[in-house]
Amino acid sequence: MTQPHAADVRHRHLFGRYWRSASGFWTERSARVSWPLTLGLVCIVLSQIAVQYQLNYWNRDFFNALERRDSAALWTQVGWFVPLAILSVSLSITSVWGRMTTQRKWREWLTRHLLALWLDERRYQRLGSVDGEHQNAEYRISFDARIATDAPVDMAIGLLNAVVTALVFINVLWTVGGDFRFQVAGHTLTIHAYLVVAAVVYTLVFTTAMAFVGRNLTAVIQAENQAEAELRAATNEIRELGERVPPAEVALADLQGVRLALAQVLLRWRQLCWQLMGTTMVSQTDILLAPVAAWIMCAPKFLSGEMSLGELTQASAAFVSVQLAFNWFVDNYHRVAEWRSSVNRVATLLHALDDADGVPEPTRAPMPEPDHVVI
Repeated sequence: MTQPHAADVRHRHLFGRYWRSASGFWTERSARVSWPLTLGLVCIVLSQIAVQYQLNYWNRDFFNALERRDSAALWTQVGWFVPLAILSVSLSITSVWGRMTTQRKWREWLTRHLLALWLDERRYQRLGSVDGEHQNAEYRISFDARIATDAPVDMAIGLLNAVVTALVFINVLWTVGGDFRFQVAGHTLTIHAYLVVAAVVYTLVFTTAMAFVGRNLTAVIQAENQAEAELRAATNEIRELGERVPPAEVALADLQGVRLALAQVLLRWRQLCWQLMGTTMVSQTDILLAPVAAWIMCAPKFLSGEMSLGELTQASAAFVSVQLAFNWFVDNYHRVAEWRSSVNRVATLLHALDDADGVPEPTRAPMPEPDHVVI
C-alpha cells in the first residue's frame, strides 16, 4: 500500500486543527444564529434553481412561439417572464444578504476566538520561543481569518448550487436530446443520452486541464501572502522607531530589511501572475466554447427536423447549465487555492498557540492585566 504524500498529510492535519476551532460557530452559543442562516441559504439556493428551471422551459416555449410566428403565444410568454424575472432578482438580492451576513457573523466568531487564544495566558509573549512558521500573528488574525471564513461560505453555496443544478438539468438534456444515431461503415451506432455524455466528457477535459495548469497555485498564493505579511512587519518596525520617545533614527539594516521584503513580494507576485495567466487561459476558453459546443451538437437534430428551435435553445441552455455546474472546480480553482492557503496559515498559528502552553513565560515585571481574556 502506498503511503500518502507528506504534503497531503500536512494539509489534512492543518485543516483538522482549523476546523476544530472554526466549527464552534455551529456548536456553541452562536448556533442560534448560524443554523437559521445556514438553512435559509439552502432554501434560497433551491428556490433559485427552481426559478432557473422554469426559465429554461420558458426559453423553449418562447422560441417555439417565435418559430411558429404565433403572436398570441409569444405575448403570453412575455407575460410569464415578468414574475419569473422579479422572483429571480429578489432571490438574488436575498442571497447576497444571507451570504454576507453569514460570513460576517462567522468571521466575528473566529476572530474573537483567535484573539482570546492569543491573549489568554499571555501566549503572545511565548510565541517567539515556539518553532514553526507562525510569524505575523496579527496578519493571520485579521487577513487570513477573513478569507478562511468568507471563501467557504461562497464555495459551499456554489457547490450546492452546482450539484442540484447538474441533477435537474441532466434530466432536461436526457429528455430533450434523447439518443443520437449515426452511420459508420454501414452500421448504425447509437449514443444514449448523447448530450449528457457530451457534457461529462467536455467537463472532464477542462477540469483535468485546470488541475494540471494550476497544480502549484496554492503554494504560490501561500508564499505571496507570507511575503506581504513580512513586508508589513518590516514597515511597522520603522513606524515604531518614529513613535518612540524620543524618536529613533532608522538604521541602514532596517531599510535593507524593507527592501528585501519588497523584493520577495514582487517575486511572489510575478509567480502568482504566471499561475493566474494559465488558469485564466483554461477558464476563458471553457466559457467561450461551451455554448458553441452545445449548438454544434444540437444542430444535426435541428436540421433533420427532430428538434424544434425552442428545443434547440432549451437544450443548449441546459447544456451550458450542466457544464457550468460540472465545472465548479474549474471556475473556483483560484478561490479554493486562496482559501486553503489562508486556512493553513490560521491553522499554523493555532498549532503555535497550542505549543505555547508548554513554553515558560518570559521574565517580566508584574502587570495588572488578568490571566484570562475574553474577547
